[in-house]
Amino acid sequence: MRKVVLQLEDGSQFEARSFGYEKSVSGELVFYTAMTGYPESLTDPSYKGQILVPTYPMIGNYGVPSDEMVCGVSKFYESERIQCSALIISDYSENCSHWDSEQSLGDWLKKWKVPGLCGVDTRALTKKLREQGSMLGKIVFDSEDIPFYNPDEDNLVAQVSTKEPLTYGSGRHKVLLVDCGMKNNILRCLLKHDVSVKRVPWDYDFSGEDYDGLFISNGPGDPRQCGATIEHLRGALQDDRPIMGICLGNQLLALAAGASTYKLKYGHRGHNQPVVIPGTHRCFITSQNHGFAIDETTLPGDWEVMFRNLNDGTNEGIRHKSKPFFSTQFHPEASSGPVDTESLFAEFVKNMADYDRK
Repeated sequence: MRKVVLQLEDGSQFEARSFGYEKSVSGELVFYTAMTGYPESLTDPSYKGQILVPTYPMIGNYGVPSDEMVCGVSKFYESERIQCSALIISDYSENCSHWDSEQSLGDWLKKWKVPGLCGVDTRALTKKLREQGSMLGKIVFDSEDIPFYNPDEDNLVAQVSTKEPLTYGSGRHKVLLVDCGMKNNILRCLLKHDVSVKRVPWDYDFSGEDYDGLFISNGPGDPRQCGATIEHLRGALQDDRPIMGICLGNQLLALAAGASTYKLKYGHRGHNQPVVIPGTHRCFITSQNHGFAIDETTLPGDWEVMFRNLNDGTNEGIRHKSKPFFSTQFHPEASSGPVDTESLFAEFVKNMADYDRK
């Protein structure tokens, strides 16, 4: 394993060893707290442009699964490729063992030309990110130095969204899914119900489409980069057809309604985030991956808070007071878990059924 240096924008450096593809890369350095699920996290389009730092020390021990496809999408992964810019871990397991493992994590990273670094004190690195906030970082091999890159300055959604409409399933209820960087498990969860799904690009004009329910997916980056999606959503809010959003979809729905968003200090990323229904003691453990949040104080009067983060009080979901519109900041389709809130997909389908009966 070659020695390599991780450099942060504050001037600090971490020495490491390479176990992935060897090239210099730059991006936003973020940490996530999940103990399992690294194949799912690495293929999550919401990590586009980011250098991922798992807090769990041992990564790679169960390898990575196959590329098997089911219903037109990967059976195991959240997209068709690794999406993050690089992976930084503490201890890499060179010997992997699992019943569905087809290759090692290192070989998988090399296949997709993504650097992987190990031997880093990820506890110290995470502490720095918690105290100072998410930072820009770069991995430098030999003398191949590169500038720092801030992914928030680009429209990352346009890079990860589908390029053309795709159709899945043949159920009764027609779902129009706006792909802003969709995780495959969103599609899997929807197809468990009696629906057909038309998946369209992020900037697709769906004003003339025939659908029973509108779904806005997760995705990477600053939601304000998605001006076309926000404008199309404003038109949909004048209708009464059900709407559901997840993660970036939560922020886009809020922006379309007239609220504002802001960047969190270091974001929420992991499988163990508690959220609560305001005014109750009902708490759910959720999976999250976002760096931006809704400013609740800017919500219009016909909208209300649906969920709130129990750790820091930030917004975790909104809903309209009279129309069947709701969205969550967390991931009800969480893969690899938890599944506390997967029932929200059934609620969305019920809203479509109720709308059809009117």
